[in-house]
Amino acid sequence: MKINYGANLRWCLLSAVATAIAAPNAFAQSALEEIVVTAQKREESVQDVPIAVSVLSSETIDSAHAIGFEGLQQLIPSVSFRKGNTNRNSTVVVRGIGTISFSTAAEPSVSTVVDGVVLGRSGQAFTDLYDLERLEVLRGPQGTLFGKNASAGVVNMTTKRPTDEFTGSVDVSVFEDNERRVKGRFAGPLSDNARASLTVFDGSFDGYIENTFTGQTTNGYDRSGLRGMLEWDISDSVELLLIAEDYSSEDNCCADLEALPSGRNPSSPAAPNSQGIVNGVADIDFNQRRVDHDLETSTVDDHSAFSVQFEAEVGDYTLTSITATREWDNTEVREGDFTSNAGDAALPVDFSSTFFQLHDLGIQSWDQFSQELRIASPSDQRITWQAGLFYWNIESDRSFRRDASCQVSAANDPILAANPGLTCLANDIVAATAVFDTEFENFSVFGQGSAELTDSLSLIFGLRYTDDEVSFNHRRTNNDPFGRQGVGVRATASNTDFANQTSATNTSGKLGLQWQVNDAGMAYATYSQGYKGPAFNTFYNMAESDTLPIGEETSNSYEIGYKLTADSFFANLALFKTDIEGFQANNFDDSSGVTITRLTNAGDVSTQGLELDFIWQASENWQLSGGLAYVDAVIDRFNCPLDVAPGACTSRNGLDVPFSPDLKYTLSSSYVIPLASMDVIFNGSFVHMDEQVSDLPGNNGTVNPAALLPGYDMFNASVAFSFSEGKYVVTLIGKNLGDESYVTTYSGDNFRYQIPRDAERYFGISFKADF
Repeated sequence: MKINYGANLRWCLLSAVATAIAAPNAFAQSALEEIVVTAQKREESVQDVPIAVSVLSSETIDSAHAIGFEGLQQLIPSVSFRKGNTNRNSTVVVRGIGTISFSTAAEPSVSTVVDGVVLGRSGQAFTDLYDLERLEVLRGPQGTLFGKNASAGVVNMTTKRPTDEFTGSVDVSVFEDNERRVKGRFAGPLSDNARASLTVFDGSFDGYIENTFTGQTTNGYDRSGLRGMLEWDISDSVELLLIAEDYSSEDNCCADLEALPSGRNPSSPAAPNSQGIVNGVADIDFNQRRVDHDLETSTVDDHSAFSVQFEAEVGDYTLTSITATREWDNTEVREGDFTSNAGDAALPVDFSSTFFQLHDLGIQSWDQFSQELRIASPSDQRITWQAGLFYWNIESDRSFRRDASCQVSAANDPILAANPGLTCLANDIVAATAVFDTEFENFSVFGQGSAELTDSLSLIFGLRYTDDEVSFNHRRTNNDPFGRQGVGVRATASNTDFANQTSATNTSGKLGLQWQVNDAGMAYATYSQGYKGPAFNTFYNMAESDTLPIGEETSNSYEIGYKLTADSFFANLALFKTDIEGFQANNFDDSSGVTITRLTNAGDVSTQGLELDFIWQASENWQLSGGLAYVDAVIDRFNCPLDVAPGACTSRNGLDVPFSPDLKYTLSSSYVIPLASMDVIFNGSFVHMDEQVSDLPGNNGTVNPAALLPGYDMFNASVAFSFSEGKYVVTLIGKNLGDESYVTTYSGDNFRYQIPRDAERYFGISFKADF
């Protein structure tokens, strides 16, 4: 089913936002509602928290009609998102800093927390956000309050709690290209001292990319999930919260598109409309929506989670315990040659003139256990503090098989000579399988406090001790009975049997001042240290050189902020500078003549800039909000590969860090027109993203033109009709009304890109009923 809402709907949506942004101040101004966050493990007004934090409320999340975090990041100026073939390979970047790696033995620079539980991989949270109460992005190093330290920031998600009264809701939305989503939520009391809730979700999408080889569409999804909660007031001073979640998805996503000419199949119907690299500039085919793949890239995810949270009042103190387990099973099928296997199979594999096959199958499971124990002092004292213990263990098992064309090389000549009649052609498929496991174990002690020096000046202090251990085992076996080498398949002589472990300890802290300037203004200045534990570069084709440990990543951050609070206006300003040592990054190393990626301590980087966000309740029915981030994230010192030839590695100092646009800003508006029988609600949002690089520079100190992602502007809008005081709401939705196409990721090989669903205009409609 393909829905066409026509010109009238398009005109309505465009007019809606124009009205909302340009609406006259027709009503008396009204006070803003207080925005409550848990950035410091207490419920506080965001304007009282001496941290740069971006907050998306449930209303903002719902009105954005975003499928997942990839859509919501457009509303947070300091955040970028690196889209991979699967959730496993996608990354959050805050202030230009994030970990982009395929390794199973590396932590993210940006930690992700859901209901107080730290997730082992950010990809666990990149699924559907179907039950969020609030999403907070804490910018800069965090560690003296959160269970797991982070060198760049924290994405803190809080889901909706059960209610004291019986409530229920059903939300149905339908978009073009046969995309539909259904959510139901039911909550209420079980007894005088117990409450429960259940949220169920189901969604599917045919996709928006045409596979010319199969005649079908791809890059769609089929997902379902549920989350149940139980709150029990065991006594007047003890409360129990149980959360159970199960989520599964089968996505035929996310295929890399040939947006620059690959030269592999110029006559393909999916060949791009591009001249390639012209005068040092990539002529990217932004309108490319076709692939020619004989294997469909797909992902199957299964998540399950269970947590038990106790909160007890012990005298004047609050004791909190969070015990949690999470499991994540991920299976990825990857088209690795990015063409249909339609070449002349009688020819030897000559990459310059014919096709070859490379197909991957990766199966991975994560099992995670965490225990956090915190004690908090009373909040009405001159000295307030929190202290905690944290234990975290994650075990991962991965099996990865590659089937690829035999590779014409000197290594295969002795095998062919010893076996008369044996060939090494494009249709001679060889394979290898790697089985590897990793384990992380983390223990830490942390605490943070505040001491009032005067009625308006407070001292902020915090300290953390961390003990990390990482280990891995890796065994790769050539499956070919003759031991032949293939494209990405190493010969039998390169079979592996690797194992190693490493450990590290770290002490980091935080120190700052908070000054209540007057009733409307608060200023703060902080110095904080961040830490990310050691790692290994574990992946399918790892070699002996990859078995050495990668040192920890540490950061030193300086931040000055000011928060203005008035009845109808909030504004927050932050100036920051962060220096990172031992930056863990994928280094493109071409010193051997063949480009490979290695996760290394690539060197030292720094990020500095300015952030501004505001909310203005212009009138009783009109609200305007927005944000801006100017970020300069650059390489200060880059480590050359150890095996680089003399003179083959030049200075990369001063070049940009990947996924760090210099400027990103957003503007959102909501305007309500109350009528006799209903309210009409206009919502609009605009985002501007500067150009950004998608990879680190090469050994020669230059950035690949193909890796430069052009900037873009996006405009979304909706008009909602609310009846019976909001019990029934019908919303018309328009995405990317300017129909501006863009790419989110350069995936490699000088032609592969990710082009998201939101890179073209489309429309939808939703219906929500509360009862």
